[in-house]
Amino acid sequence: MDNEIIEEYNKIKDKISEEEFLEKMNEKKKDYKDISFMSDVDIARTVVGEYINEKNEHRSESQEHAMDKISKLESGAQNLSVIGRVIGISNPKIFTSRKGKDGKLANLKIADDTGEIRVVLWTENIKLLKNFNEGDIIQINRVDVKDGYQSGTKEIHLQPRSTINVLDSNDYPNFPEYEEIITPIDEIAPDTTVNIIARLIRVPKIRSYEKNGKDGKVTSLELQDETGKISYTLWNKDTGLINSLDIKEGDSLKILGASARERNGEVSLSHWDGRIVKGDFEVPEYEDKILKIAEAQEMKDVTLLGIVTKIQDTIEFDRADGSKGAVKSIEVADDTGSIRVTLWGDDTKLNINKGDIIKITGGNIEFDEYTETGYRVNTNWNTQIITNPDEDNSLIDLLKDYQSKLGPIKVEVIQEIEEDGEEVDVLGRIITMHDPREFQRDDGTTGLVRSGDLADETGVVRLSFWDEKAQNNFEPGNAFLIENARTRMGLYSVELNIGKTARIIKLDEDETGDLPSFSELEDMIYIPKKIDELEEDDSNIRVLARVIDIQDVNEFQRQDGTPGLVRNIEIGDDTGIIRTTLWNEQANNPYEVGDALKIENPRVTFRNDNLELSISNNTKITKAKDDELDELPSFEELEEILYRSKNIVDLEDDDRNIKIQGALGDTFGNNILSARCPSCSNRLDQIDDEYVCDYCGEDVEKPRYLLMIPARIEDDTGEISITFFGKLAEKLLGMTTDEAAEIVEESADEGVLEGKVENLAGLSIKIIADVNFDEYNEEIRLNPKKIISTEL
Repeated sequence: MDNEIIEEYNKIKDKISEEEFLEKMNEKKKDYKDISFMSDVDIARTVVGEYINEKNEHRSESQEHAMDKISKLESGAQNLSVIGRVIGISNPKIFTSRKGKDGKLANLKIADDTGEIRVVLWTENIKLLKNFNEGDIIQINRVDVKDGYQSGTKEIHLQPRSTINVLDSNDYPNFPEYEEIITPIDEIAPDTTVNIIARLIRVPKIRSYEKNGKDGKVTSLELQDETGKISYTLWNKDTGLINSLDIKEGDSLKILGASARERNGEVSLSHWDGRIVKGDFEVPEYEDKILKIAEAQEMKDVTLLGIVTKIQDTIEFDRADGSKGAVKSIEVADDTGSIRVTLWGDDTKLNINKGDIIKITGGNIEFDEYTETGYRVNTNWNTQIITNPDEDNSLIDLLKDYQSKLGPIKVEVIQEIEEDGEEVDVLGRIITMHDPREFQRDDGTTGLVRSGDLADETGVVRLSFWDEKAQNNFEPGNAFLIENARTRMGLYSVELNIGKTARIIKLDEDETGDLPSFSELEDMIYIPKKIDELEEDDSNIRVLARVIDIQDVNEFQRQDGTPGLVRNIEIGDDTGIIRTTLWNEQANNPYEVGDALKIENPRVTFRNDNLELSISNNTKITKAKDDELDELPSFEELEEILYRSKNIVDLEDDDRNIKIQGALGDTFGNNILSARCPSCSNRLDQIDDEYVCDYCGEDVEKPRYLLMIPARIEDDTGEISITFFGKLAEKLLGMTTDEAAEIVEESADEGVLEGKVENLAGLSIKIIADVNFDEYNEEIRLNPKKIISTEL
């Protein structure tokens, strides 16, 4: 025990043992576990109070200074009894203790003939509230006096075993009377505390906010009596009163002790220590007056009912205080017209869809020169928004008829449109999607555009996504609903622009209706082509071929500094072979030589005097199914078809995929490792013992090595130069590049493997190779692509 607790125990050590004292303290700690302000010393004092009635150490023993009146109460006094008239009772509030447990508290205000004081009831005391009402004179027993939460004030706190007795008012004639004066709403003045009786006409949603790094909640109930309307704001924990009191629109309420304030010329009420009483009070019934949109003009606190005809994406912005804000525009129409509605903050997250019937209560109509009608509805934090209200209203029945006319249209209908700028909705699957590209606007700013194709069962339409819309994740095959797209007359067909006001909604499969599957659409759209039929810039094609050759995955650095992956393979059918480049994620796909692939929507390019296929994320590659292989020869059959055998003497420049059989003549092993930059793969310069990449402009601590074996190959008709690189060189040497590099580094002799390379002379070898012209030596040479076999 610390000194203060020992001091308390010494007061009763002749009445109780130290062990019993500590045991009683532990019991009381359990009683007070949800009361954060109770210290161990406070708990020790409550134990002492059970055995002795301590005299007031702060005042003299004289009657003049006895704490028998509110004005005489002193902070720190304990186990007192206080008498006063109940002036106010708050609704119980829920709180969470520092240990994470929920508790309750309520406040009273009592007064006697010398003053008034706040009384705090905790979880164990809440049940006492049912024993008295405002105006009763009560005696509260076993209470402690604490400093109040406002400087210079005091307040009374009940203990778990405190009691409250109701006394006879006649015995206290000098106590102030309780007066429950009801103030009409139109007579409420700012900076006053009032009681009102009114009907609850609107319960807006509870909103979250952040202030000074702390999260809070707030809502403002809308109240009305025969004289007017007023808002009544509940903050933080008090917002829970809506559920705990089960209050709802149409209820009549008596609100006691509401605090009035004025802001921007309007008086409103706030709930602090007041009390909400739900009852059957005499107040006028509320009549919900719905404004026709055609009658819109500048006015406040209006109610609209209409159907959502347009929705724009949410826009985020920075407020002056550095916090984030959000705004969203929708358009709502009734049977008389349409109007733009601006949603703010949390309302932008409401699940509102095109075609929803929406009721907006408490909006303000403001002039807006940028809208077609000249007006817009501006919502606020006290606006109530209900989607698809369950009401008996003839207008709702009429609006439901409009819903069927708001759906997306088919692609074939879009192609019949003859004007630019028509606003349409379309539902379909992404068939192709190209990479975004930047462009310069006339004002010097940089824009972003991305094109692709979308299809339904009636056709295909070209899409152009602009700026932030171009950054969406569009996977071929995914279904999208695109709203507010605008038509553009293309060269051969109608195209769609998807800009700032458009919405892009990704759909789950159960939301696509009768839209065909991706494979069904592919069969409608893709044109099958043989390799020898391909032309530069072909689109929407399907190629069925086998993997003939696979090279390693290489890393490279993009212009923005990010790493990328690239891999080259060769594919072939019975008409030819074409080089195919796989980029990024596609480069890591585990293809094997001989695999039959179905490639849909590749990009056909012309590079180095040859056509190539470029495979990106917008290309779909799948293993061909058995029923798709009828016209594709087996791998062995393709080898016989595609690889022509030639003697060396018959080779010509630009021969491709030639089968050569011969023997290795001279082999050169004095410098078989080429140090390369691991970022860009360019050859490194060695300065002293350090490597430098001229392209990247950086020193390279650990280079990536390329293994290469220059040689001559000969047959009965002649000989020709050849250089084996990478995997082919590893196969000949019988070791990996890393193993070769380790041997060279350990020996510090670049020619350490020269003997092993020279031993390859005389090796019989069968290869597939291309023929290129070596301008430096002015002769043709072989570029090997595949080693079929070797034999000593």
